[in-house]
Amino acid sequence: MSHDRYENPLISRYASSEMSSLWSEQRKFSTWRKLWVILAEAEQQLGLPITSEQIAELRGQVDNIDFDAAAKYEKKLRHDVMAHVHTYGDVCPSARGIIHLGATSCYVTDNADLLLLREGLQLVARRLMTVIDSLARFATEQRSVACLGFTHLQPAQPTTVGKRATLWCYDLVLDLLEVEHRIGEMRARSVKGTTGTQASFLALFHGDHAKVRELEKLVAKKIGFADSYAVTGQTYTRKVDSQIVDVLSGIAQSAHKLATDLRLLASRKEMEEPFEADQIGSSAMAYKRNPMRSERVCALARFVISLQSSAANTVATQWMERTLDDSANRRLVLPQAFLAIDAILVLLQNISNGLVVYPQVVARNLQEELPFMATENLLMAAVERGGDRQNLHEVIRKRSHEAAAVVKQEGKPNDLLTRLAAEPDFAGVDLQAALDPAQYVGRAPEQVDEFVAEVVAPIRARYANQRELTAELKV
Repeated sequence: MSHDRYENPLISRYASSEMSSLWSEQRKFSTWRKLWVILAEAEQQLGLPITSEQIAELRGQVDNIDFDAAAKYEKKLRHDVMAHVHTYGDVCPSARGIIHLGATSCYVTDNADLLLLREGLQLVARRLMTVIDSLARFATEQRSVACLGFTHLQPAQPTTVGKRATLWCYDLVLDLLEVEHRIGEMRARSVKGTTGTQASFLALFHGDHAKVRELEKLVAKKIGFADSYAVTGQTYTRKVDSQIVDVLSGIAQSAHKLATDLRLLASRKEMEEPFEADQIGSSAMAYKRNPMRSERVCALARFVISLQSSAANTVATQWMERTLDDSANRRLVLPQAFLAIDAILVLLQNISNGLVVYPQVVARNLQEELPFMATENLLMAAVERGGDRQNLHEVIRKRSHEAAAVVKQEGKPNDLLTRLAAEPDFAGVDLQAALDPAQYVGRAPEQVDEFVAEVVAPIRARYANQRELTAELKV
């Protein structure tokens, strides 16, 4: 590794080897060569004078790429596709004349990108499923652990740790459905020609429209797509890129919310992400247990969300049949969006597999607020014993404000129940029984069970035969 030039941290620090390899130069240009082989095969099949020996020669050199030679050609020609046409032709002398026959540059660039984008989405889907599965297992384990709920970041009606985890999980489930939808909607660009009119191919086949249409379908099938986009300019519509980056941004949004919740809960000492034995939280404050994984998720998520506008602006500025200002932008945005999302999901996989809950702290924090939340139940119990609802409400209001002042101004425990016990209107009401958290979590445990059975189980079944991807953190 060179240390005298900038290295992209998405590669060196964050993304997995699987995703990094997908967007490598070797993978990109080998895919170009495979596309040239496919084009030659299809053209031969439809009657053009291309020999099997030429195709065999092309096929034998798909992965044998002289990158130094390609760089020299590009410096001279100022055209990346033609640089690789010449580099390929150097090792395939008998086939040199039929490489790229009838095609425009976007035949290889766009079709290759579509293949890489689809495989990238498939990798993302597998990682999403792994995180969903892990969070669902955690939710089941914590289904009945009552905790304080929050609205407006203020104490609210209790929920359970497991139910809260299903909220995180469901956002990712919705993201997975979007990823699967985008995969299902992808098509090949196939052979559309220089401005999308297929004029060059029509000339190759001497005006035979049927053969050109057959060529398009045949190439799309050989590439691995069931169909091609109905119409294109020089490129497939960059709307496809924008839709894909939108999906990745959606995953980033879900991840940011999840990781922020964990950071807040860590500050309350209720939950923590994994913390290794030798891990250092701070170079100065040795006691610190900073949520570095969750913080990194948020940092990377903001980056992906910011890329959404770049892809959208590329769509908006593709004049007429195409402008080349999409090229440099896409080289940055598309790979980096995938690399960053991959890094986020690796982190979430690591976090969700090692989540730590501190039930005693969870219970203590809940008990500090529960007397206030129990007041409605206490009011109803006192009414059942013959009390006046409006008078009871006023007693509770006054004593609650007094108890809150003691907590906030004096730092003392919540003594609301002691104050109510001294009130004649609450004589005979079992005040302590009102503090059982199970009375206040509603159907949260059952909702966890139903969510896992009805939503997560079908996803687990769909991905049952998929190999689980590793989640080792580099740093």
